[in-house]
Amino acid sequence: MNRALTLHDLIVAGIAVAAGLVAGLLLRAAMRWLGERARRTRWSGDDVIVDAVRTLAPWAAFAAGVAVAAAALPLTSRVSHNVSRTLTVLLILVATLTAARVITGLVKSLAQSRSGVAGSATIFVNITRVVVLAMGFLVVLQTLGISVAPLLTALGVGGLAVALALQDTLANLFAGVHILASKTVQPGDYIKLSSGEEGYVVDINWRNTVVEQLSNNLVIIPNNRLAGTNMTNFNRPEQQMSVLVQVGVGYDSDLEHVERVTSEVVESVMRDIDGGVPDHEPAVRFHTFGDSRINFTVILRAGEFSDQYRIKHEFIKRLHQRYRAEGIKIPAPTRTVAVQQAETEAVLPIPHQRTVTPSRPATP
Repeated sequence: MNRALTLHDLIVAGIAVAAGLVAGLLLRAAMRWLGERARRTRWSGDDVIVDAVRTLAPWAAFAAGVAVAAAALPLTSRVSHNVSRTLTVLLILVATLTAARVITGLVKSLAQSRSGVAGSATIFVNITRVVVLAMGFLVVLQTLGISVAPLLTALGVGGLAVALALQDTLANLFAGVHILASKTVQPGDYIKLSSGEEGYVVDINWRNTVVEQLSNNLVIIPNNRLAGTNMTNFNRPEQQMSVLVQVGVGYDSDLEHVERVTSEVVESVMRDIDGGVPDHEPAVRFHTFGDSRINFTVILRAGEFSDQYRIKHEFIKRLHQRYRAEGIKIPAPTRTVAVQQAETEAVLPIPHQRTVTPSRPATP
């Protein structure tokens, strides 16, 4: 301390700290006002930025006030250096947390905009958060005068042991990154594995993929298994899909009339039902002479996988009603069985005749 502490120094320091607090409160109120304006926009990234800056700004104002107060006080060089370093570390930590929130929020917003509202890819969010926090931690160590070179060397040497211990975890991690980078599967897609599991991809994280079935149950699939199995993606290369319905009419039906009536029903279903594709051209394809009817396939179009059940339901109802009105019969399978009874003769056995000769009495 170069000189004695006076009342004037305390007043100046108090004013500086109070000014920092007031400035922090004003900045927080301003950020809240900006947040309300940002929520009215269509882009969700500005919401993330304003929310993160609302945390950083008050702390920065308070640290600036404390720094001014420390400069006004007659502190020794060592104490002043420690105060300055402490404030710097505090600002670095707050800035690191803020940057992590902003960057991960933007990554999450970008992932959701690419894959749909219901989908999220937390693997990229987690990786981004870990990278930003690790960089901030290294900057803090460097600010405190701790050399990071030995730490990085130790991490490099111990990385092999960690990789061997976490072999399955790392395999799932890189498999998840590969799945998302290759765009084989994206959150929001409807997939079906060769083992039978199927549903909507809800999330792809650092270890597994979460699939939600139509029954609202969740199936947890390791990323490594998902990347190495046969899979059908019903959203690639496009989300729309064809819906096939098998129908049959009697042999006495006018097939031209049947095709025209069926096409009209298809057009009405595609136009009226949610999930239908209005510009789909109806397709009716006769293909088999059956035992009791002529079979054909009706091709409809659904907007996405789950829409096919609603479209089939409504199409079958309307087609049945229209066929009844037009007199077109859908015969039930019938089979004629001829039974021939053969005539058989009954042969009665002849009783076996036996002659009994009486014995003569013995002569005395």
